[in-house]
Parts: sequence; structure tokens; C-alpha cells
Amino acid sequence: MTTMNTAEQDLKREEIPQSKKLTQQENWFSRYGEGLGALASGIFMAAAWSIEDVYYPLAVTLYLIAFVTGGFVKAKEGIHTLVAERDLDVNLLMIFAAIGAASIGYWTEGAILIFIFSVSGVLESYTMDRSSRDISSLMGMKPETAVLYKDGVETVVPIEQLAKGDTVVVKPGERIPADGIVTEGSSAVNQASITGESIPVDKEAGDDVFAGTLNGQGALFIEVSRPGESTLFAKIIRLVQEAQSEKPASQMFMEKFERIYARLIILISLLLIMVPPFLLQWTWEQAFYKAMVFLVVASPCALVASIMPAMLSAISNGARKGLLFKGGAHLDNLSRTKVVAFDKTGTLTTGRPVVTDLIAYQGYGETEMLRIAASMESLSEHPLAKSIVAKAQESGLTLERPSEFTTRTGWGIEAQWEGDTWKIGKPAFMDRSHATEELLKSIDRLEQEGKTVTIMHNSLGAVGIIALQDSIRPNAKRAVDMLKQQGVKVAMLTGDQKQTAQAIAREAGIDIVFAELLPEDKVNKVKELRRTFGNVAMVGDGVNDAPALATATVGIAMGADGSDAALETANLVLLNDDIGKIADAIALGKRTAAIIKQNIVFALSVILILIASNFSTGIALPLGVIGHEGSTILVILNGLRLLRHSYKS
Repeated sequence: MTTMNTAEQDLKREEIPQSKKLTQQENWFSRYGEGLGALASGIFMAAAWSIEDVYYPLAVTLYLIAFVTGGFVKAKEGIHTLVAERDLDVNLLMIFAAIGAASIGYWTEGAILIFIFSVSGVLESYTMDRSSRDISSLMGMKPETAVLYKDGVETVVPIEQLAKGDTVVVKPGERIPADGIVTEGSSAVNQASITGESIPVDKEAGDDVFAGTLNGQGALFIEVSRPGESTLFAKIIRLVQEAQSEKPASQMFMEKFERIYARLIILISLLLIMVPPFLLQWTWEQAFYKAMVFLVVASPCALVASIMPAMLSAISNGARKGLLFKGGAHLDNLSRTKVVAFDKTGTLTTGRPVVTDLIAYQGYGETEMLRIAASMESLSEHPLAKSIVAKAQESGLTLERPSEFTTRTGWGIEAQWEGDTWKIGKPAFMDRSHATEELLKSIDRLEQEGKTVTIMHNSLGAVGIIALQDSIRPNAKRAVDMLKQQGVKVAMLTGDQKQTAQAIAREAGIDIVFAELLPEDKVNKVKELRRTFGNVAMVGDGVNDAPALATATVGIAMGADGSDAALETANLVLLNDDIGKIADAIALGKRTAAIIKQNIVFALSVILILIASNFSTGIALPLGVIGHEGSTILVILNGLRLLRHSYKS
């Protein structure tokens, strides 16, 4: 066994902390600095207030320290916006209000403003950090090395060096370094990092395993199928990064509104300082005080905090349950879903059809017909093709590669075999002149049984029929029922034959069925559904589903078995392929939308009441601070409730 010697390992242990020391300090300050600043601000403010009547100069010094410790982070953010983007934001409004209050002797009020503003900032940062940690905790589970097994020798290598076909050994308690297939051994694997389910899954020879999952008590030999950045784990990390940077349209609007509103508030505050002493005979101190109160109570802190904390809490909650949203906009769109359209194969069904019937013509035997069909299909990636090849391999047949192989997307394949052009695909792919009465009766009988029929033919006519049958997912009917209970219509879009599609639809309880569709036909049907009903969510797993996923209001991909194209195109990924979670995702979207509406109405109401109070009866600056910043804290806490949202499924 080839491994690093003890001295090398000790050296690496010494080197790693030194190289990461600065980064760790920066991360520590980024995570805890704002909270410690808010705490220090509160302590210095309390100390200053307690000695204000005894020794005023020291109290002012302590108030200044409270201003700096509590306002540093927000002032830095506001100055960055002012310098880099030449714009004002709510951070600078609060700093201006606090400084203004202090300038006319209201040190306590200014310090209270800074303290509560910093506390609300800590809460908002906590929400974002909690969301980031809940989702991207996956990144910490990414394996760095693997034990490569070759010619009886075990070698520790970086996972970047693994290639498809390599064999790795995963010992008890270790993380699986790459997607692959178990070739030897058995164990229970904890797949929570991929599927969100904490119950370990038993794995043995022939089973798929995923990078980043945790091996249990048994040793596993695994043949690598997807190494490095092509693993499902790596794809999830990329999706996480997209989710963290994506903002919903409502949040982007609110940020633009905040900057325009901030300018307006500054302008009105200046007018309140300048005009009333001349028109209303106010003193300059009265005018300045009223302007400072207005600056505080009219600032849109609570409005700005109404959306993103709630969105991030919901995204975080969903990720823990196997629902990976690529951004808040998709959660918002999903809440208004009217129709969920499912692909059939691999989505409503398991995607693992098995050969059930073989009917041969032209004097061919069933075994020879199967051998030719499997040889032709050996270059195809279609699920039906893989099932035909698997059947031939189970029968011990030797396969040969065809020449001039061509895929006819949505129809079948075409290739040269022994000097003739052969085709395998849907019955409609066959020349009509080859359709005998006997052949048509066999096709009709098999389709009525809910089987998918594939016809193989050459220049002389049909050579054989291969019937396959896919089993419906165990939870498909319940998933459809849950959607209907929410008032959502359910449709099926499939390229399969009409009779097969109808049989699966009846079993799943689906009423709207579109069959025999090419990829472009699926796109047109999604557009038609959007025109008829409104928001449409499309669920699929294959390359041919990607265009329809992109066309739908929300594209939903199967995470474990989905193709790269589907994962890249989709807006929501079901990490454990549980379509029952779609109803949960819609419910989460609706709950998020409701909480955001509550926040906005509440924030606006508080702002309007405080502004009216300031100009009618008058309001003390401390009460304005508490009312305004208190409303900000309340909307953030209301959004945080989504971290505990429960699911029915």
C-alpha cells in the first residue's frame, strides 16, 4: 500500500493551519464582528447613560465609542455605496440621523438609534449566514482525496486525478470520493448530503453511489462513473452558488426603490430644517429635531428587510428537505403555479424499463433479433436502448458495433448493419408500406397493455417488435393527489405512444395527457398551457426535456438521475428525485409570499403612522427609533419563521 509517510503527514498538518490562519481570522470577523460591535455599542451606551448626570464629558466619550462600535459596519457599507455606486442607501440615512441627533445634544437618542439599527443588521446577517451555512455546508463534505485501487495496490490520490473506470476503495466511516457503481462489498451509506434523507441506504454490488456521501460499517470497492467536477455533488455546489447570488425581481425593485427613496428622504429632511423656521416660526432646534425624527421614522429599513431574509430562510429550509432552488425568484414564481406538467419516463416512472415481449419476423429467431437490436442500440444513451442492451447481456449475447450510427431525436436510431440500413424506434418511425395487419394488431395489443413498443426494420420490412414496460414511481399517485388538493392541475407530456401514456396517466390519476411529442412539441405544449392557465411548472430528467424546462415558468429537474442539461436548465432541483416534494415546494412558495406580504403591509403601516404622528402630535426621537427599528426587527423575525416551516409529505 502506497501512502504518505508519518513525517510528510505531520508536515502537512503543520502547514495547513499556517496557510489558512489569515483566512480563518477574516471569516471569524465576518461572522462575529457585527454582532460583537452591536453588543459593545449597547454596553458603552448603557455605561454613558448611567454617568451622564455625574460626569458629562466622559459620558460623551463613551457615547462616541458606542457610535463607532455599533455603526462601523453599516457606515462602511453606506460609504461603499456612496463612493462606488455614487448613491445613497438606508445605512447612511441612519448614520446621518444619529449624528444629527448628537449634534443638538441628543446623545442618548442617537446611541439608541445606532444600537437598535446594528441589532437589526445582525439579525439580517444571521438570516443570510444561516441560509448560506445550511445550503453550502455541503461544500465542507467534499472529499479531497481518494484511495485508488489498481493492480492490488492502494494509493492515496487527489480526487482530481480520478478518471472514469478507475476503482476506488472506501473504508468504513469515509466519504465516497466520486459518483460510481459498487463492484464489491456492501454497506449502509448516509446520503443526507445529496438527498436530504438522514436514514442510511443499503448498498451492494451493482448499486449507484454518490460523491460526498458517508460510508457506513462496510468497505466498498467502487468503479468511478463520474469523477471530479462532473459528479452530482459538484453540480449541487454550482447550483448552490447560483442560489446564493440570485435575487427575486421584488428584491431588486426594492433595492432600486430604496435608493430613490433615500434621496427623497434627505431632500425632505433638508426642507424641514430650512423652511419651518421662516413659515411656522419654529426654532432652528425644533426644526432640526423634527427633521431628525422624520429621517429616522421615514427610512425604509423595514421595507428593505421584508423580502430577502424571508426568501433566504425559505431557500435554506427547502435545501435541508431536498429542494434546491436556484434563487428566490423561482420560489416566488412557484407560489403562483397553476399547472404542473410531468415528463413520463424517469419522472413519473422509475426510468428503468424492462423488456417484456420479443416478436420476430422475416425468419429471424427471437434471440438473433435481440442480438441485432442490442448491437444497434449499444451506441445510444436512451433509457429504452439501455434496457434492450441489458436484456441481451443478461442472455449472454455477444454484441457488435454498427456503422454510420445516427440518432433521430424523438423517433429512434438508424445505422448500417451487414450492408443494409436498419432502423429501431417508434412504430411511426417505420415506413407505412411495411405495416402489415398482423404487425399492427400486435402493436395495438401491446400498447393496450401499457407497454412501450419499439419496432426494428430493414429495407425489406419489420424484423421484430420489442415491448418494454416501465413501472410507475411508488409515490407518483400520492404526489399527483397532493397537487390536486392544492388546486393545481396536473398534465403529462411524453414522447411515448398514446396508449402507453394513457395507461400510466390512469394509474397516476392524471387527466391532461399529451403523447407522441418531439422535444419541440413539448415546448409548444408548455406554451399552450401557459396561455390557457398561467404559471406552469415543468418536471423532467432528460436532455430532451431541457427545452421544455426552459420554456416553463419554473423548470424542475430530478437531481439524482437527471441529465446535465436538465440540471443546468432547471430552476428547482429535487435532490432525492421525490416528486412528492413538488407540492411541498409550492406550499413553501405560498407561505413565503404570504409572509412577505405581511412584512410589507406591516412595514408601510408603521412608517405612515410614525410620519403622521411626527407632524401631528409630535413624537420623541427615542420612540421614533424604537418604533422604526422595532418594526425592522419584527419583519426579520417574521421571515425567520420560514426556517421552521413544516412539510406534509
